[in-house]
Amino acid sequence: MATSLKSLSDHSSKNITDISTKTFGIIVSEWNEEVTEALYSGALQTLLQHGAKKDNIIRKNVPGSFELSLAAQWLAQEESVDAVICLGCVIQGETKHFDFICDAVAHGITNVSLKYNKPVIFGVLTPNTQQQALDRAGGKHGNKGDEAAITAIKMLGF
Repeated sequence: MATSLKSLSDHSSKNITDISTKTFGIIVSEWNEEVTEALYSGALQTLLQHGAKKDNIIRKNVPGSFELSLAAQWLAQEESVDAVICLGCVIQGETKHFDFICDAVAHGITNVSLKYNKPVIFGVLTPNTQQQALDRAGGKHGNKGDEAAITAIKMLGF
């Protein structure tokens, strides 16, 4: 979690494994595109900086965060995919829609990870405002995409 004391882009070098032969799936929600594209850029750059090959990174887009779980399942079932990173942004609104979507996405992504026994990473922002989302998509609190990519790398080194 980002706070004034810790940026999402800060991480330790513990459990950083060689990922030069690993294949990553990155699923990007098109909803809140300004935010999710920034998350994707962060994740992609982090994977490349740590040795992933561009040809071993598969990007897929989905309409919204709700669809991340099914797309993650489709990628996770591919034996060649070592880890899946799900990127989305659900901003609190005036209705309970936010609660239902966030709960469904969190459970769905967790279930896919357990079903396929591989890292499926929750890189979904759940802020109260657009500004909070931007602050966590390359702004003053770092980039959740960076954090999601590092999480995938570390889980592969487990």
